[in-house]
Amino acid sequence: MKLTKKSHACVRLEKEGRTLVIDPGAFSEEDAALGADVILVTHEHPDHFDESRLRAALEHNPAAGIWTLKSVAERLTAAFPGRVHTVGHGDAFTAAGFDVQVHGELHAVIHPDIPRITNVGYLVDGGKVFHPGDAFTVPDRPVETLMLPVMAPWSKIAEVIDYVREVAPRRAYDVHDALLTDLALPIYESQIGRLGGTDHQRLSPGAWTEV
Repeated sequence: MKLTKKSHACVRLEKEGRTLVIDPGAFSEEDAALGADVILVTHEHPDHFDESRLRAALEHNPAAGIWTLKSVAERLTAAFPGRVHTVGHGDAFTAAGFDVQVHGELHAVIHPDIPRITNVGYLVDGGKVFHPGDAFTVPDRPVETLMLPVMAPWSKIAEVIDYVREVAPRRAYDVHDALLTDLALPIYESQIGRLGGTDHQRLSPGAWTEV
């Protein structure tokens, strides 16, 4: 399976001529979701969910579908009947040849005074790839490739390192990295790589690898 890193939280997975895209939000490229057969959205925050980009992707490919939580699905269901599917923790489905399991329920705590919203993570093809969205969700099965939310207003680097250790993936690639400056990148790469206990790498937007 080919994994392409897009900007910030978005990734594209391709196999056997089909494409799955996760979290093509406002911090990602305008065309991040175009050509997708399957689109997964972890939660409603704009850096993960951009309604105009999802509408464009569904119009571009009449066979494409979206799987997401209720708050996002409600924004799109009327315009695309039968193509927007609501999922939650514990659900499993197959779409365009990709097997997907849903893990997690809540967004990480930003501040105690800010109500927590729903957030789900997606485990693709039995653990080949796991994207947790904005949470440190640990699936109940082994993960080969963890898409690691490396920097966010809701986390600190110690929590990121502990999350890598707890999931114990074969490899971890950074996502949620648009707010990291060039000055900070070497610090994060060094600390997570040295302390996380796994193969930690950063892919620049547009770069790809096989998983």
